[in-house]
Amino acid sequence: MYTFSNRLKIASFILMAVGVLGIGIGFMTAPSTVEDAKAMVASHYDGHGDAHVVTETHGGADQAAAHDDASHYEHVLLQLQNKPWAALYVAALFFMMIALGALAFYAIQRAAQAGWSPLLFRVMEGITAYLVPGGIIVFVILVLSVAQLNHLFIWTDPEVVAHDKLIQAKSGYLNGPFFLIRAAIFLGGWILYREYSRKLSLAQDESNDDSNFKLNFRISAGFLVFYLISESIMSWDWIMSVDPHWFSTLFGWYIFASMFVTGITAIAMVTIYLKSKGYLKDVNNSHIHDLAKFMFGISIFWAYLWFSQFLLIWYANIPEEVTYFVTRIADYKVPFLGMLVLNFVFPLLLLMNSDFKRINWFVVMTGIVILVGHYMNIYVAIMPGTVGDQWSIGMSEIASVLFFTGLFIFVVFRALTKAPLQPKRNPFIEESKHFHY
Repeated sequence: MYTFSNRLKIASFILMAVGVLGIGIGFMTAPSTVEDAKAMVASHYDGHGDAHVVTETHGGADQAAAHDDASHYEHVLLQLQNKPWAALYVAALFFMMIALGALAFYAIQRAAQAGWSPLLFRVMEGITAYLVPGGIIVFVILVLSVAQLNHLFIWTDPEVVAHDKLIQAKSGYLNGPFFLIRAAIFLGGWILYREYSRKLSLAQDESNDDSNFKLNFRISAGFLVFYLISESIMSWDWIMSVDPHWFSTLFGWYIFASMFVTGITAIAMVTIYLKSKGYLKDVNNSHIHDLAKFMFGISIFWAYLWFSQFLLIWYANIPEEVTYFVTRIADYKVPFLGMLVLNFVFPLLLLMNSDFKRINWFVVMTGIVILVGHYMNIYVAIMPGTVGDQWSIGMSEIASVLFFTGLFIFVVFRALTKAPLQPKRNPFIEESKHFHY
């Protein structure tokens, strides 16, 4: 049985405490009036010099007129008030997606009756335990958005909808009650599968036959159908609809690749940590190699989807489509291009060599790069539609990441203490123990 060390537990509490404090400061320091917004923008420009002012504006008298315009600063006020909410939402969504990606990988292993991976099932089940608290937090943020306690989704604002014919045309789908019903169905389905599959997995250890294993196989195959549909719609609802004027038919697959690779990366990093503490003794370098191989392959798949989406939209040059990339290249150049390096170039160079995939510290280092890169991926997907060009990596962003990192560590490693780390009666357990590649 795994024992959750006091050192790791205290570290998770400290991360959560510092995170809560920083999140609170982020909300308290958000502007409450137009005058506060003007002061924050002015201090931002003063801190970055005249050159920054020129790049952010159209120059000369037009700049001064725009900054004195009341409606302009009301819009800026909403963006700055959105900033702590958006930072919280990005971090909450990112960590929930890690657990959801791990759940998809787990279901695939079950449905495929893979022989190499049963030794890792308890690790996967531990990571997916985060779906419950993580999913609830995301759902609460969505409820608060529909209740208009923030402005993350502009289609929830009746005043905006009243003057926007395009959003009006989508109101049959983009409306608060239907939006939350879909969210509840998706989260309920994911959590129900996780809990039931986990129950069958533990029951198989004490069973005298393979009935629980076979039932787990059937429900996993059925769940994957639900998952593919719900994940695609989730990506439209929770991410793409922050800018309801833009759409992409590849977006569901693009988000899936991001959550899938981060889920596999988390499995690899937790497995390596447990091995370093003397657990999972039957897990060998071939298991780590296979996880790293998936990290490498799905990183390439993500880059392929990113480039396909970008190339088709750029080539077609349709105004309502290219605005997505124009905004990000103009206002988010560093994170937008930086995530390509972190999510594609680094994994390509670091994990191409087969021998490197067997070196634990090398896989962990690459995993950290991948996780940071895909956080930036979600950040770039959410921020332009919520805070515009008023973005920065500041108190709210760092504190939100710290809080959810602490919560993730606490929930996952606490879940690992609930059952033996090695399944006993899985029909493929011996094959997994003797797996070599």
